[in-house]
Amino acid sequence: MSPERAAEICEERARAAQGPEIGLTLGANSESGPFASGSFSISSDAIRGRDPIAVYESCVFNLTGEAPIRPPRLRAI
Repeated sequence: MSPERAAEICEERARAAQGPEIGLTLGANSESGPFASGSFSISSDAIRGRDPIAVYESCVFNLTGEAPIRPPRLRAI
């Protein structure tokens, strides 16, 4: 696996380790009227309180056998 692809995969895992992700959709249309949906997800890394940077670094190393080529791009908290 390329180092760049590993970074992309591992960034997703590191973002998930930052804490729960909540999604909410609200809307309406002329045929069915108002609608709403929601989602909630939390990773096992977040539940265990693992550091997102450590999650990223270990993930990249496990996938490539090398240190990350760049720092992770995480979501702002």
